[in-house]
Amino acid sequence: MNGPSRRDLIAGGLAALAGTALGAAPALAEQRNGVSFLRGPYNLALFHRHNRAYRIGAGMHFFHSKQHDLLQLTPLADHAAVDRSFEAEAARWLREPPRTEPKMEYYSSYVSRAMHTLFRAIDWTHMHHEQTYDVMAYRGIPWSEKKAWTDRTVRYYLTRQTTGLPRSVAPLDVTMRRAGLMMKPYFNFFRTFYPRDQSLFYVAHWWHPALYEAQMIGGNEGQDATVPAVVDLMYRQVMARRPQRMLLSREIMPRYSRMSPESGNIFDNLHMLHGIAYSILAYEGWTVRQKRDEMYRVIRAMSYQPGDERLARKFSIPRQNVDPRTYPGWMRSAEGEMSRIMQEMMQEMMPMMMPRASAAERRAAMEQLMKIGRLGVERGEDPGSLHDALMRIVPDMQVMQDATEPGATPEMMVRTMLRGWQSKYGGMRGVPGIDMTA
Repeated sequence: MNGPSRRDLIAGGLAALAGTALGAAPALAEQRNGVSFLRGPYNLALFHRHNRAYRIGAGMHFFHSKQHDLLQLTPLADHAAVDRSFEAEAARWLREPPRTEPKMEYYSSYVSRAMHTLFRAIDWTHMHHEQTYDVMAYRGIPWSEKKAWTDRTVRYYLTRQTTGLPRSVAPLDVTMRRAGLMMKPYFNFFRTFYPRDQSLFYVAHWWHPALYEAQMIGGNEGQDATVPAVVDLMYRQVMARRPQRMLLSREIMPRYSRMSPESGNIFDNLHMLHGIAYSILAYEGWTVRQKRDEMYRVIRAMSYQPGDERLARKFSIPRQNVDPRTYPGWMRSAEGEMSRIMQEMMQEMMPMMMPRASAAERRAAMEQLMKIGRLGVERGEDPGSLHDALMRIVPDMQVMQDATEPGATPEMMVRTMLRGWQSKYGGMRGVPGIDMTA
C-alpha cells in the first residue's frame, strides 16, 4: 500500500499547525505581508539627528508590544502583582532604551497569532510616527515645505494599506462615538486594574506630541536644543509625576496640530486603540474568538473612512502657546479633553438609556463615569464595568443587547452620539492653519 504523497503530508502538516498553533485561540488565516515606509530624503533623520529621542520611542513601543500577551495570558486575579512587576521592567527600558524599533509580534507572539490585524494596524501607524518625525528632523526640507512633505506622508499612510488599517484623520470626538464601547463589559478595565502600567502609557502619550512640538518651536536649526530639553524633562519630572489621563494632540502640540490636524488625529486614534485593546485583553468574560471579533469591530470603527478628512479640523485648541519643555499641573491632571469627550458622550446617551431617571440618579451616573475614567479604584467606585455600575444606580436603565455583546455595534447608541456631536460641533469652522514661512 502506497504511503501518503508529499503534497498530502504538507497539507496535513499545515492543517495541524492551523489547529494547534494558537492553543485555545481559533485559527484564522490573515494577511501578513506589509508595506514599507515611503522613500524620501528625510528617511531615518530622527534616528541620526535625535538618536536618544528615537530610542526612547523604541523603548515605549517595547512595552506597548509586550503588554498584549501579558494581559491575555495573566489571570485577572494576579493583576496587582503583574502591574507592579511590569511597571518596573518597562521603566528600565526607558532608562536604557533599545537601539532599534521592535515589531509588535516580537514580544507578544500569542496575540499576534490570535488577532494579527491588530498588530498590522499598530505597526503601520508607528511607521507614520517615524516618517513624520523624520520630515520634521531633516534639515534639507525648508521650513515652509514641512507641511507639504507631511501631507505626502499622510496620503501614503491612508492609501498604501488594506482598508481598515489606517487610523482615522477625524478627531477622537468622532471616532469614540463611532466605536460605541461605553456599555461594553471591558470598558476601562486596563486603567482600573493596571493603573501603574496605564500611567506609563500616559507618559508615552505625553512624549509623542511633546516631541513634535519641540521640533515645531525649534525650527530646522533650533530643535537641537529643544528636543534634548524635552528628553531631560521626561526623565526629571514626567516619569516621577506621571500624567493621570491620556493627553490629546491638541493639548500638547497645538502648533503641530494646526499644521497637520490629520496626523495629530491619527496619533490620538492610535493611542486610544492601545487602551481599548488592553482593556479587551484584560477582560476574562470572553473567549479569544469573541475578543478578536470585538477588537476588529473597534479597529474598523476607528479607521479612516471616506469623508473623514472633512472633519480633520473640527476641534478647538485649549491652549495655543504650550511650551513642551515645561510640565505644568494641568498636564498631570485627570481632567482634560478626554474626560470632556466622555462626559459629553454620557450626556448624549442618558435620555435614551435613562428616560425616567431622577436628577440624583443622573448625577450619580456621571460621578461613576468619572471615577471609572481615573486610574485605579476609588472609594465608592464599582470596580467592574460601567454598565453594571449604572444598572445598580438606575435599575430600569434601558440598554440594547448589541451594546454589550462582543463584535456587535450598538447602532442606536452610535447614531444618538453622532447626532449629539453634529449638533454641537458640526457647524464649527475648525482649527486654523499655521504660518510656516517664518
